[in-house]
Amino acid sequence: MSPTIACVVPCHNEEAAVSTVVRDLRAALPEAEIYVYDNNSTDRTAEVARTAGAIVREEPRRGKGNVVRRAFADIDADALLIVDGDDTYDASRAREMVDLLFQGPYDQVLGARREAGGGAYRAGHTLGNRLLTGAVRVLFGNDVTDMLSGYRVLSRRFVKSFPALSREFEIETEMTVHALNLRLPTTEVSIDYRGRTAGSESKLRTYRDGWRILGVILNLARRERPSLVHAAAAGALALAAVVLGLPVVTEFLRTGTVPRFPTAILAATLMTIAALVLLVGYILAAVMHLRQEHSRLVHLAYPAPGPARPGPTTAPALPPAGDGPAPGSGPPPPPADRGPAASGTV
Repeated sequence: MSPTIACVVPCHNEEAAVSTVVRDLRAALPEAEIYVYDNNSTDRTAEVARTAGAIVREEPRRGKGNVVRRAFADIDADALLIVDGDDTYDASRAREMVDLLFQGPYDQVLGARREAGGGAYRAGHTLGNRLLTGAVRVLFGNDVTDMLSGYRVLSRRFVKSFPALSREFEIETEMTVHALNLRLPTTEVSIDYRGRTAGSESKLRTYRDGWRILGVILNLARRERPSLVHAAAAGALALAAVVLGLPVVTEFLRTGTVPRFPTAILAATLMTIAALVLLVGYILAAVMHLRQEHSRLVHLAYPAPGPARPGPTTAPALPPAGDGPAPGSGPPPPPADRGPAASGTV
């Protein structure tokens, strides 16, 4: 049985480029179903995509994260490809990425962007991407070089174990951290990244989206690495307590008196808070471990991606009723020896 492949193309006002993306995907993956999700566009994106042969669906809530969450819930496929509808990625490489997913097998194949020609990246995007990717590498692992890429192929078990909580462009960060956190097999393919088609306008806002993604990274660190975050906070509080309390303790050892009670009380309070913060971190780490186990079990409930699946096993044919044993089946087995009681002797 051949594996099923689906392509998801999130679009907001991509009338000028979406037909090219659909055409390139169709040429690379003729057997795939191509879904264009019109994300509250005000131009002819849906009409152009439908004319190009795509299945058009609507997601009225603005934001790429909303589109991805909707698509992951609606579509069931062995391999699911996500690519932006602005024609900045080389969609003709789709076959190579899908085949690599099956051959691995991998749960994620990431299209790591390589600028092809000037003007592909806006000012500040390259530096911002490196800083944010570096932060994720430090916190979660070194298995990714371009976490903000919008060109990915995902396995069924990745899709069905991914909660998709983000609303906008933070979704790429969330997918990357999900793969790193569960240690899912991932590989990268270098993909040309070119400038946008004339008449197409970028929806990214460099500083606003950069700060938002940084906030997502910090929030994910708090959720996924609670022991590290709480240990750092507890260490800072404990250090402040030691700095404030050490002179008080020294004075008490020298004179036997505590002349600065407010400072002593503050130092003791900070040290108590530090201990509580550390304890909460350990509790949250245990909760996080249970949640990771659940996600892992959901992931393992689905088979690994592969180029083909064996068909159902056919049950052996039964002989026709009343016709005796089938030809070639041999004589029936002798009755089992039941011992003396079976022969009627005592």
